[in-house]
Amino acid sequence: MTLSVLITGGAGFLGQAVAREYARLGWVVTGIGHANWTADESRQAGYATWHSTSVDLAGLSRITAPVDVVVHCAANGSVPYSLTHPLDAFRRTVQTTAEVLEYCRSMSRPPRVVYPSSAAVYGAAPDEALSESSPSNPVSPYGYHKRMTEDLLASYARHGGPRAAIVRFFSIYGPGLDKQLLWDASKKLTAGEPSVTFWGTGGETRDWIHVSDAARLVVTAAQLDEPFTILNGGSGQRSTVIDTLTLLREQLGSPTDIEFNGNVRAGDPRHYLADMTRASALGWAPRVALREGFKEYATWFKARR
Repeated sequence: MTLSVLITGGAGFLGQAVAREYARLGWVVTGIGHANWTADESRQAGYATWHSTSVDLAGLSRITAPVDVVVHCAANGSVPYSLTHPLDAFRRTVQTTAEVLEYCRSMSRPPRVVYPSSAAVYGAAPDEALSESSPSNPVSPYGYHKRMTEDLLASYARHGGPRAAIVRFFSIYGPGLDKQLLWDASKKLTAGEPSVTFWGTGGETRDWIHVSDAARLVVTAAQLDEPFTILNGGSGQRSTVIDTLTLLREQLGSPTDIEFNGNVRAGDPRHYLADMTRASALGWAPRVALREGFKEYATWFKARR
């Protein structure tokens, strides 16, 4: 029997990667979001069917075919936007999730819901590997909204709604990512300036995961039997921001000097590192090494520019 998956926010960076992975596995992939794609464009993105509409009950009601899994990628994806537009960011993240859950609850056989959350729920954290049971201490509305959404998913899963799996992703990257640190840094490092300045000290740490590995982890999470579960989504490898930018500069072939202003930007955590014990126990492991992934990203960036 052919299985089917619905991906909300399917035109986004992670949504498209998840669509391609499910299509590769032979699933029927349906997407919903704001992209006005032609049929050919949606097929190239991995979708058998695409619905160009808002992710709310009205838009979701257009999808009447049975669905086995819903991957809910629709959300506000920007920490700065959550600081300047907190109400709209709340609607895009929390309200949208409530409507997706109501849509799923109305089905005779509710699908499994997989939600790509964020390490932003950990927020201000010590410089150590963070497990799924580590304290939640958000430092931005974005992080609070993600935590609210996780609580909403848990509530539905435990009170008659769809089963849910949450993947708290750390720093996802790869071709197609046209925002956040790597995109901004690539633009600066290829602008022809002798030096460029970044926020922070350079000693901040991040845990990078390639988007193809992230998509495989979403598929793995969807296969779990538990009514509700949380997994970290990272590589389990620490990388300082200075090392990250130096490697990116190398792959871009840039001679630009890298400097830091020493100031912490609002909403930015100092340290992130994922404890990947749970995901590893499920047989998942990252396949794309950081140097290989950054080389791929730099090649894509230069071709796009």
